[in-house]
Amino acid sequence: MVTKRTKQVVLAGVITVALLVGAAGVFAFSFGKYETVKVNNGTVTLPVAKLTDGKARYYTFEDNGKEVKFFAVKAVDGSIRTAFDACDSCYRSKKGYEQQGDKMNCNNCNKKFAIDRLGPNATGGCNPGYLPNQLNGSTISIKANDLKGGARYF
Repeated sequence: MVTKRTKQVVLAGVITVALLVGAAGVFAFSFGKYETVKVNNGTVTLPVAKLTDGKARYYTFEDNGKEVKFFAVKAVDGSIRTAFDACDSCYRSKKGYEQQGDKMNCNNCNKKFAIDRLGPNATGGCNPGYLPNQLNGSTISIKANDLKGGARYF
């Protein structure tokens, strides 16, 4: 026979779990994978030090209320590669890419792209949309106009 006390304990447990799941959801959406960047004198700058571990870092730039998403990652050859977190083929899915070792994987069609090959010669189709950058010592600079050019993906 179930007592009134047992029902209260079970109800309290269910409420606690629901609150924890809700808090985890808020945390996940508040602190997602994208870091917001700001334009200063027509450029966005990223510290190279954040990229030395070879892990892709994801950023978002706001252009007239539209979020333009991109990533930066250090290639095996030591260069820094930047690209939009979207492509010509799958951008409508708004799923972007995730890093899998030395490749970027399209979260929509599951095609993989070698990080070392990201750049101006790897464009179109499902390749991550090329985003030019310039290395300036300890920072990477990306022109705001180049970022705005990728707004069509988002």
